[in-house]
Amino acid sequence: MTDPIADFLVRLKNASRAKKAEFTVPYSKMKSEIARILKAEGYINDYELDSSTGRSELKIKTRFVNKSPAFVGIKRISRPGLRRYVGSEDIPRVLGGMGVAVLSTSKGILTGHDARRQKVGGELLAYIW
Repeated sequence: MTDPIADFLVRLKNASRAKKAEFTVPYSKMKSEIARILKAEGYINDYELDSSTGRSELKIKTRFVNKSPAFVGIKRISRPGLRRYVGSEDIPRVLGGMGVAVLSTSKGILTGHDARRQKVGGELLAYIW
């Protein structure tokens, strides 16, 4: 697999559209931090680390509002073939502030709002709205 973050986001989108209550993805620290942001922003209900099998997996519990997914769209911005970096002044607002930009910064994985407030830039991973 060349892009595990895109795989995670696609699994989230597919599970939500298929109205699955939960799904699993292989564990990594970055996926865990993205799941933390998604939970804090209200796009998923919960996540937990499942080590009952031989390998560690993240178990994500999807969130629905009136039987539809809590988010409308997800877009992967930076990818292995074309990285996108932004400075703290250039962090885009997603749908005028209604969505979330997820960045990988020197201070960890942050939302666009938090990165702007801490005045750090970084790699623009994804937009979620």
